[in-house]
Amino acid sequence: MDNFDYDLQSVQETRNLARQAKLAQTQLAKFNSEQIDKIIRNMVKVAGENAASLAKLAVEETGFGKVEDKIFKNNFASAELYEFIKPMQTIGIIKDDKVNRIIEIAEPVGLLMGIIPSTNPTSTAIYKSIIAIKSRNGIVFSPHPAAVKCTLQAARLMNDAAVAAGAPANIIGCISKPSKDSTNELMKCDEVAMIIATGGSAMVKAAYSAGKPALGVGPGNVPAYIEKTADIPKAVKNIMASKTFDNGTICASEQSVIVEECMRDQVMEEFRRQGGYFMTPAETNLVAAKLFVGGFAMSGKMVGRSAAVISDSAGIAIPPGTKVLLGEQQGVGKEYPLSYEKLTTVLAFYTVKDWQEACELCIKLLNNGGVGHSLSIHTENHEMVMKFAEKPVFRILVNTPSTHGGVGASTGLSPSFTLGCGTWGGSATSDNVTPLHLINIKRVAYGIKDFSENTTPSYSSCVAQSASPSAISDDQIMNVVNEVILLLKKRGDN
Repeated sequence: MDNFDYDLQSVQETRNLARQAKLAQTQLAKFNSEQIDKIIRNMVKVAGENAASLAKLAVEETGFGKVEDKIFKNNFASAELYEFIKPMQTIGIIKDDKVNRIIEIAEPVGLLMGIIPSTNPTSTAIYKSIIAIKSRNGIVFSPHPAAVKCTLQAARLMNDAAVAAGAPANIIGCISKPSKDSTNELMKCDEVAMIIATGGSAMVKAAYSAGKPALGVGPGNVPAYIEKTADIPKAVKNIMASKTFDNGTICASEQSVIVEECMRDQVMEEFRRQGGYFMTPAETNLVAAKLFVGGFAMSGKMVGRSAAVISDSAGIAIPPGTKVLLGEQQGVGKEYPLSYEKLTTVLAFYTVKDWQEACELCIKLLNNGGVGHSLSIHTENHEMVMKFAEKPVFRILVNTPSTHGGVGASTGLSPSFTLGCGTWGGSATSDNVTPLHLINIKRVAYGIKDFSENTTPSYSSCVAQSASPSAISDDQIMNVVNEVILLLKKRGDN
């Protein structure tokens, strides 16, 4: 095949991977819970043993983020995920309703296609491999061209670990020669039953246009509101921890900070104390010019970079030890570039009069490329939390780093690296995706109502049947009996 053009090799490789993985999946579909759990335990073990090497490989190949944080993500996508999904029932009878006489039986979806982003290449591959196997599905990955080596290595490790524990060969595959043609081929090939798309907006839209079920995620332009009752040092600490985690590469990370006038100076001072640098308007413009290309798409050279790298690139001087760059903005939209999503160590900073103005600003920011995803609020006022729970997002994260909260590390949300944005954000789900999203459920339903005489109950009899036995009087029973007698007489006349 070496004599063929790259794109032809890429497409043929994709077809081979899909066929092999589909064959393997038909065998895996017959496995029981004990066999599946044995396989996943070995995958988790191997992921832990290779968490550091995969993290180093990802940083070396992409230049994004930090090795230590990618190690955490690899472990979170395996060990922490396993503890959460271990009790999930995804095989055989998962529910037996004795009252309504319905038996629910889980069946696998089939072969999955997993689209992997360059920002979280190894952790996402590990996570999707494990949730696929938990639900008895096979999976083939389409890696980002900038993260082929590390994604391919993660997929190989997961496949080898699964096979060593009893899974069929080739149950997890990965394209080694990625191209636009190969991605399109995998999306539309007959073997693939469902697509799990984690990546840029264009890729997610393409997945939803492939003509088959897809679970995609939208961008997360997350606003963080520090309300006047908040513990300011703690709020700032959470935001800094979140925004510097893997240099802001997770889509749930904060993108804008919103504070009220009455606490503006105190919050700014706390950010400076904890390593934030407030840029001048001129410096903000220089940094914004480096962050975005072709409008407001993030430049790959600036994604997941440290504050020092960004400032050096923009030609501005910042104090030693600076962790995050903040730029004040007066509005939302193309005239205010920092109002867009920035998967790096840069934050927009807004000052508002009160919480009502903060509400309005949050909505504008979310509608500027983050609707449906997440919102962060720091407050000691539960009523304020519920006010902000009305916003058009599906994750309202309270008093926690939004990066860690959104993926379920610091909250009780499902551990996940695929965060649905619901219909508001163009997603098929508003959930953190788990193995339960990757099963079909068949239902065995016994008859519990006699319609052999094709009799339609009257309104009053339905009311009587729906009432509790203790609430039905003798008169009500006689009324129903009389209605039935009249109905039978009428039928006899006809």
